[in-house]
Amino acid sequence: MSNYQSLNRLEIAYLVAQHFEDGAIVNLGIGMPTQVSNYLPKDKEILLHSENGILGMGRNAEGDEVDWDLINASRTPITLVSGASICEHTTAFAMMRGGHLDYSVLGGFQVAANGDLANWMTIEPNAIAAIGGAMDLAIGAKSVIVTMDHVAKDGSPKLLEKCTYPLTGIGVVKHVYTDLAIVDVKAGEFSVRALLDGLSFDELQSKTGAPLKRAPNMSVIKRSANGQLSF
Repeated sequence: MSNYQSLNRLEIAYLVAQHFEDGAIVNLGIGMPTQVSNYLPKDKEILLHSENGILGMGRNAEGDEVDWDLINASRTPITLVSGASICEHTTAFAMMRGGHLDYSVLGGFQVAANGDLANWMTIEPNAIAAIGGAMDLAIGAKSVIVTMDHVAKDGSPKLLEKCTYPLTGIGVVKHVYTDLAIVDVKAGEFSVRALLDGLSFDELQSKTGAPLKRAPNMSVIKRSANGQLSF
């Protein structure tokens, strides 16, 4: 059995924040994705969009910065960057639907090897539908990144050959950041770009419901003595 410590939600958000190129326009979805705003590299200009009507969203607000009239899609108080714009929902959704977003970062229940995404409803008893703007974001963004645990609470895989939950988008996912690995979707297959230090490839495969490939430049996600991540 491998000896490893799974990434927590903030560590996953940190890794996602390193993904974007300078000048990217990025939407951060509800939940874990909104934490990405706290870890963006200071040497890059990355413009954050929020579906509730913000273009130029900053990190989460702290202390005296908190203004409950200024929140993100997760209802967390946030800051604004210089030159930020506030707009109504119709304009925010027009940005999403008009193809103006380079990236959309979404949570996920399941991702299939062909890039299908299920993140709005399960098939469990008493499941509550919660679509919000997920379908618009999944289709409207040029690239979709999904953040999620690699397996469900019962240990079942969330990366599958085919989703069993209702779909949010077909063939939309390009990258998946989990608590165990960074997985890219390429040509209908899962390609492991990086896996957690101490976790073997075979064990990662055992926790995945579809075949995995090693990326040619597959790396290892490591923690330094002070907890800093690198890969």
